[in-house]
Amino acid sequence: MKKVQSTCNFCAIDCNLDFYVENDRIVKVIPTPGYPVNDGFSCIKGLSLNKQQTTVKPNALPKIRQEDGTFKEVSWDEGFQYVADQLLALQAKYGTESVAGISTGQLTLEEFAIYGHVMRNYLQTNVDGNTRLCMATAAVAHKGTYGFDAPGFTLEDLELSDTIILIGSNPVVAHPIVWGRIRNNKVPGHKVIVIDPRQSETARCADYHYPLRWRTDLTLMYTLAHIIIENDWVDHSFVDEHTEHYEEFKTFLEDFTLERGVKVTGLSADQIMELATLIHEGKRVSFWWTMGVNQGYEAVRTAQSIMNLAFLTGNVGKPGTGGNSFTGQCNAMSSRLFSNTTCLFGGREFGNQADRDYIANIIGIDADLLAKKPTLPYNAIIEGINEGRIKGLWVLCTNPRHSWTNNETFASAVKKLELFVVQDIYDTIESAEECTVFFPVVPGIKKEGTYINMERRLSPLRQVLPRGENEISDYECILGVGKALGMGEALSRWETPRDCFNLLRECSRGMPCDFTGVYWDDLTGSHGRQWPYPEGREEELKADQRRLYEDGQFFTPSKKAQFIFEEPLDNPCPVTEEFPLVLNTGRGTVGQWHTQSRTKEVKFVEDVSLKKAYLYMNTKMAAEHDVHENDFVRVYSSNGQDAVFMVKVTDYVQYGELYVPIHYIECNKLTPSVYDKYSREPNYKGGTCRFEKVKEGELTHV
Repeated sequence: MKKVQSTCNFCAIDCNLDFYVENDRIVKVIPTPGYPVNDGFSCIKGLSLNKQQTTVKPNALPKIRQEDGTFKEVSWDEGFQYVADQLLALQAKYGTESVAGISTGQLTLEEFAIYGHVMRNYLQTNVDGNTRLCMATAAVAHKGTYGFDAPGFTLEDLELSDTIILIGSNPVVAHPIVWGRIRNNKVPGHKVIVIDPRQSETARCADYHYPLRWRTDLTLMYTLAHIIIENDWVDHSFVDEHTEHYEEFKTFLEDFTLERGVKVTGLSADQIMELATLIHEGKRVSFWWTMGVNQGYEAVRTAQSIMNLAFLTGNVGKPGTGGNSFTGQCNAMSSRLFSNTTCLFGGREFGNQADRDYIANIIGIDADLLAKKPTLPYNAIIEGINEGRIKGLWVLCTNPRHSWTNNETFASAVKKLELFVVQDIYDTIESAEECTVFFPVVPGIKKEGTYINMERRLSPLRQVLPRGENEISDYECILGVGKALGMGEALSRWETPRDCFNLLRECSRGMPCDFTGVYWDDLTGSHGRQWPYPEGREEELKADQRRLYEDGQFFTPSKKAQFIFEEPLDNPCPVTEEFPLVLNTGRGTVGQWHTQSRTKEVKFVEDVSLKKAYLYMNTKMAAEHDVHENDFVRVYSSNGQDAVFMVKVTDYVQYGELYVPIHYIECNKLTPSVYDKYSREPNYKGGTCRFEKVKEGELTHV
C-alpha cells in the first residue's frame, strides 16, 4: 500500500490529506497529521474525495452536438480542433471579443495560468471566473487599502486572539476547520462575537450575537469607528505612523452618531456601545468577514470599513489581530493573482510596459501579444451574450446555470450561443444541458498542480490514482486547444504543470506574492509555503505560520495603509409593499457544496440532505400565514421570477426575512442582477420577495 499526500480541493482552507492506495484504488483517506492548516482533521467533504474514483465516467471522450440534437463522441484531437476552429471562425466573423470564457476557483494555479494565456493573450478576449462571485470584493478592498491583494493573517491567529469578531461569516458550516481553530483558542477569557442578521449555527455557539438589520453592516462599522474616536480609544501611534487619511476619515464619521446607528441597524444603543467596548477592551482583536459582506451592493466599502476598525485600534500585524477575509473556494487566491484576468501574472499591471516586457520575456512571446486590459466582468459577459455581442463561451469547472445570480438570465444566454463548450468532471451538471461541446476531464485525485489557500499557503495537488484510457486533465485539455489554435512557440514553455509552475515562480519575482524560493519537488509531502517566500530568504522565512504587516509596512507607494470610506448607498433592492420580505441566501449544511455537482455523489451526505429546495421562515411569521413545517410556498422575487420551496420553521431567522440555502437551483433563480460598483460581485444576499402558500392539491403541478 502506498501513501500519497495531496490537497483537498473544496474550500479555501486547503486541508492536506493522506490517500492510501492499493491496487490502483483508494482504500482510506486520513487528514495529514502535523499539516499546519488542519493537523489531522478534515470535514466530511475532504474525507469523501475517494468517492470520485467510482462516480466519474472512465474512458470518456469529447462529445459534439449534432444537427439533430444528439451527441457524437470524437477523439481528443478532433475535439480540440473543432473547438479551436469554431473559436477562430467566430472571431473572424463577429470580432475578437465575440468569444469568452468563465472559469472557477477550483482549478489549479497552473490551469488558471494556461487558460489565461490561451484566451487572454493569444485570443485577446475576455475570461472571468466564479471567483467574481465570492472573492472579488476582498481582492479589490485589499488592493485599495493595503496596496496589493495580500491578506495578512495566518490561521494560527484564530487561536491567539482574545476577541474574535465574525461578520457575515458562519464557519461552523462553511469553514469547519476554521471553527476548529477557534475552539482550540486557549487565550484566557477570549470572546467570540458574531455580527449577522441570522442566528446562524456559529451565532448559536458564540458569546455575543448582534442581529443587525439586513444590509446595514457599513453603517454599523462607521458608527463603531465614530464611538472609538469619540472616546479616544484610538491607537494614535499606529495611526500616525502607518496610515493615511485619518483626519479626513475622522471628519467623515461625525455624522455617524450612535443615534443614527440605532436607527439604521435596528440594534439598541446598549448593544452598539457594548460591541464598541468589547473592541476597545480587547488586547488582540481580530475581525473576520466572509460572504455576508462580500456578496453585497456596497461590499468593497464594507470590507474596507472592517479593516479601518483594525487600523484605528492598532490591531494589525500582531498575533491574533487583523481585518481578515476568509476565502470561499480552494484556489481563489491563484485565480485572483495568476489567471491573467484582472492583472498580469503575479499581480502586475496590464498598462505598465516594464511589467509587460518582464512577463513576455519569461513566457517567451512578444510583449504586444499579452492581454492589454482587464477582462470584462462576469455579468458583462452574460449580458454580452444576451445582447448578441458574444457568440461563443467556454466554461471550465463551474456550473453557472445554477450558481449565477438571477440564473434564468444565463439560461437565456446559452440558447443564443453558436458555440458553448463545457469542461467538467460531470456531464450531468445543469450547465451541460445546452452545451454544444462537452470536454470530460479528470478530478483532482488524478491530476497534479498547486493551490494557494486563504492564508497565502502554496499546497501541492499530487496525482493519487493512475489515469484510464483517454483520461486527461484540465491542463492538458486547455493545452490541446491551444495547440489546435496554432499557438506554436507561444506554448513551447507550457508543456506540463511543472513547466508552468516554474514560469509563474519567475513571474512572481519581486512582487508581494514572490514565491521564487518555492520549488515543485519541495512542495511534495511538505507543510506548504506561505508567500512571500523569495529566493535567498528561505532560512529566514522557514516558519510554518507567518503573517504580513508586522513591521507596519504596506504595499502602497507610501508604505502606509489607507483609510478608505464613502457614504452608504441607498439600497437598490428595498422592501416594498409588493415585496415586503428580505431574501437571504447562504450555505445549508457542512456536507453540501455549492451546486452539489460533487457532493451529491457522497451517499451519506445525500442521505441527510433534503432533495427539494427549502427555506427557513420565522416562527411568528409562519403562524400569521398559517404555514407549518414541511408546507410548500411559492416565493415571488422582485427580479420577476418565482420558485417553490419546502418550509422549515425556526426562530433563527428574523421576522420579515426568508433564508434560502444556495445548493438548489431555485435559490439563484430569485437573486437579483445587482452588483457592487467596484468589485462587480453580485448582491446575492440582498433580494426582496413575497410568498404564497401552495395548496395541497397544487403540489402535483410543482
